[in-house]
Amino acid sequence: MGRNAAGVVVAVSCVMLFAGGCAKHELVKKDEGIAPAAAAPVKPVKTEVVKAEPVKQAPVKESAVKESAAPSAEAEKLQAGLQKIYFDFDSYKLSDVARASLAKNAGVMKKDPADKVRIEGNCDERGSDEYNLALGERRAKAALEYLVTLGIPAQRLSFISYGKEKPVDPGHDEPAWAKNRRDDFVVVTK
Repeated sequence: MGRNAAGVVVAVSCVMLFAGGCAKHELVKKDEGIAPAAAAPVKPVKTEVVKAEPVKQAPVKESAVKESAAPSAEAEKLQAGLQKIYFDFDSYKLSDVARASLAKNAGVMKKDPADKVRIEGNCDERGSDEYNLALGERRAKAALEYLVTLGIPAQRLSFISYGKEKPVDPGHDEPAWAKNRRDDFVVVTK
């Protein structure tokens, strides 16, 4: 009788482990609009590690995040004027260079107040998926909040974090990582 009970316990444990490992995990956070608010200090986001194994995900399809396939000439002009900003390792603090780029972006956006802009936070390959998603989100929020202080209405801005899923340089060294620690600015047309 003891052997059968032990066998049943082992079988049930295996089924539970298999079923728990099949849960879906969403790595890319959805666009979130930001309600107008006064510029508040950026607070770190607490993250929890759900499981010890890294989560594998297929690359993000660009068509899943684009609002429109045919941007207008004005939107293309606005997109061409927007600059990327870059961050130091493990940081979401805006450098003086990043603030200057954001000021230029705000000037371009003020000339064409019709289109909305999505800020896409990105990280280099180091760190867990969960950590990089949270860091990418903090980077995008920091840029969004700074643009609001420069007079861009929060209703025109949204953000998304890609973590380490969209590197611009596939290298595995500091020059490549420096290019991947960035915020991209994408014109969203409706």
